Amino acid sequence: MPQKFITTTEVVKQTGIPASTLRYYEDIGLIQSSGRHGIMRFFKTKVLQQLSLILLGQAADFSLDEISDIALKNSSEIDRQKLLEKSQQVDNKIKQLTKLRDGLIHATHCSAPSHLQCPKFQRLLSITQKDKKRKLQRKAH
Repeated sequence: MPQKFITTTEVVKQTGIPASTLRYYEDIGLIQSSGRHGIMRFFKTKVLQQLSLILLGQAADFSLDEISDIALKNSSEIDRQKLLEKSQQVDNKIKQLTKLRDGLIHATHCSAPSHLQCPKFQRLLSITQKDKKRKLQRKAH
């Protein structure tokens, strides 16, 4: 079966990903063009699926390095353990955001004279500060 090829322009139209980003992804090895005609790059149509995986990984807060490792650059095998670990991180983020939302809603209805006098709002501030410290400590290691 003959391979189908599409131009950079067509990839941009179908995915919404800028050409400069496609060039960057190619430079770092996430995707590969199949050749050029003048300045026009051509890609196998499978690049659309690879780009979808990259977008999904980014939406799940994977770095491009992690996406490269997970997808093994050929999109044929995905590291399931890394997906499980990321799903657990997403669950934790959902819990944090739910607490944040609930605290903000409480603050809108709180009868305390000011938000800073509300004990629940104070807990929210404390939790936010602790979360920030933990993130900074993880980045330092």
